[in-house]
Amino acid sequence: MKKIICTSLILVLAIMSKAQNALPNVVSGKIERIENFDSEYISSRNVDIWLPDGYSKTKKYPVLYMHDGQMLFDAANSWNKQAWNVDDLASYLFASNQIKEFIVVGIWNGGITRHSDYFPQKAFESLSKIEKDTVTAQLQRASISMDGMFKPESDNYLKFVTEELKPYIDKKYSVYTNRKNTYVAGSSMGGLISMYAICEYPKVFGGAACLSTHWVGTFTPENNPVPDSFLKYLKNNLPNPKKHKIYFDCGDQTLDKLYPEIQKEVDQVMLEKGYNESNWLTRFFPGENHSENAWSKRFNIPLEFLFEKEKP
Repeated sequence: MKKIICTSLILVLAIMSKAQNALPNVVSGKIERIENFDSEYISSRNVDIWLPDGYSKTKKYPVLYMHDGQMLFDAANSWNKQAWNVDDLASYLFASNQIKEFIVVGIWNGGITRHSDYFPQKAFESLSKIEKDTVTAQLQRASISMDGMFKPESDNYLKFVTEELKPYIDKKYSVYTNRKNTYVAGSSMGGLISMYAICEYPKVFGGAACLSTHWVGTFTPENNPVPDSFLKYLKNNLPNPKKHKIYFDCGDQTLDKLYPEIQKEVDQVMLEKGYNESNWLTRFFPGENHSENAWSKRFNIPLEFLFEKEKP
C-alpha cells in the first residue's frame, strides 16, 4: 500500500511539474489566463479565470478561488486526463436557476512546492521538534521534495492569494469584493489549504469547500502527529459560524480511506464550535476514490450549498 502511494505521488509530481501551456477548452463561458503571475511571497504561476456565458460588467459576481488550477476545466490538459469540469457543472446549475452566477479563479499549484504551499503552517509549527522530525521523515519517504526539515509555506501562499491576487481580480473584473461573496475550494491538500484559508482570513472568505481533505498531512496514519495538530488548530481558529459556511466530504477508497475516521473527529469539533446544518455540511461517499473524476461527480453539492440563492 505504502509503495503504491509513494510511487504514484512521484509520478503525479513529475507530470504536474511539466508546463501545460494550452488554454483549457471549456464547454461554456471562457478562460482568461494570467501567465506566471508574479509574487513577492511564492513562486510565479499561472492563474486561469473562468467567466460564465453572458459575463457582463453591468452586474457583479461572487468569486470562487480554487487551488490546483490546472486540474479544473479540461481533462485533455491535465496530467491524469481527469478534471473537475467546473465550467460544465456550474453552467448547468446556472441554467437551472439553482445557484447564483459566479466566476472561478483557478490558481495553478507550484508543482514541487505544492505540499509546502498547501500544508497549514501554524498547525505544523505547533508540533514539538520530535514530531516535526517524524513528519519530515514520513514526507521524505513519500518523496516530497524538501531541503532539510519540512517547512510549510502556506502563510506566504495565503498572503499571495489575499494581498496580491484578490486585489488584482477585484480591480480587473466586475465582482463583489466582500466576505459574503468570496469563497475558496479545493481537494486533498487543496482541501487543507481551503480550511486554513477560511480560518486565517475569516474577514476575506465567507465559505470554504474542502473535498477529500488530506487530514493525515503525510501518507500514513501510523505514528502521525498531524491529525491531532489539525484538530487543535480547528478548535482554536474556526471562524464564526454565523458568518461562514464550510463543506467537507470524503470517500473510502485509495487515499480517501485514510480520512473517514479523522473526519468524524473534525465533525465533532464543528458541532462543539456551534456549526449546524445551516452553515456546515459533511458528506461521506462509500466506494468513491481520490480523483478528479470523483470530485467532479459531487462538486454540485458544495456549489449548491455555498451559492444558494437567497429566498425572497
